[in-house]
Amino acid sequence: MSVLFSTTLSLFIVGLFGVIVIQAKTLTSIIRENIEVQVFLHKNISEADQAKLGKLLESQPYILKKEDGAQLSFITADEAAATFLADTGEDFSKFLDDNPLRDSYVLSINEEYQTSEKMEKIVAGIQKMDGVFEVTYMNDLVESINKNLMKVSIVLGAFILILVVTVIILINNTIRLALFSQRFLIRSMQLVGATRGFIRKPFLNRSFMFGALAGIISSAMLYGLIEYTKANIDGFALLQNNQMQLMLFGGLVLLGAILSFFSTLRAVNKYLRMSLDELY
Repeated sequence: MSVLFSTTLSLFIVGLFGVIVIQAKTLTSIIRENIEVQVFLHKNISEADQAKLGKLLESQPYILKKEDGAQLSFITADEAAATFLADTGEDFSKFLDDNPLRDSYVLSINEEYQTSEKMEKIVAGIQKMDGVFEVTYMNDLVESINKNLMKVSIVLGAFILILVVTVIILINNTIRLALFSQRFLIRSMQLVGATRGFIRKPFLNRSFMFGALAGIISSAMLYGLIEYTKANIDGFALLQNNQMQLMLFGGLVLLGAILSFFSTLRAVNKYLRMSLDELY
């Protein structure tokens, strides 16, 4: 029970940090999806040319695509004027005869292309398309996000490395202490002629089972914690990635089973090689 408790607690801590990493990645993707490129059109462009340009933009590999299709929207000059009026409260139509705003396409860019170099190439390519007057995007925001993500990734990577090493040492030492009391049983089995494989088998089977059980229990605890948080914190459900969470839970079960198995194998082999005086 002590081994099961220690292994479960260790795997729960690893899983909790894994959930944080998954949430951070999902949040990053949401932020990146909100980075938009605005393509302003010439005022004299025809509706046919507008549609042709829209199809051309939609077919580009850098456009973000979801289940509902390419993330591209068309905003007319009148819609832009209405939005400007709602945001600022200023009606420029009172002192201007013509609407100075232009029809535009708003594009969401795939996360893979959101580097400063690739964004500049994308903007340059769109600028050369027929009917395009100007292309704008928040260059400073893209650079800021990329720099901050690099810093966060380094910190998270260091924490993960330290945590994994700590958990491996903790589980290994716990199993070694648990098997310490069994060392004379192992010696007795040797004295009656049992082979090393015969002696190791029950220990390894039990450790593998308990390691997997610890992974299942820790996964269940994490699932309960996630569901409780979703029910009590607004917007937390938006950060869920069910596929990655299932992979995390499966990874905890596998990690628990493998770590327990090899830690037990190492400890049993150690006691099998010891002399009687060393056992005492």
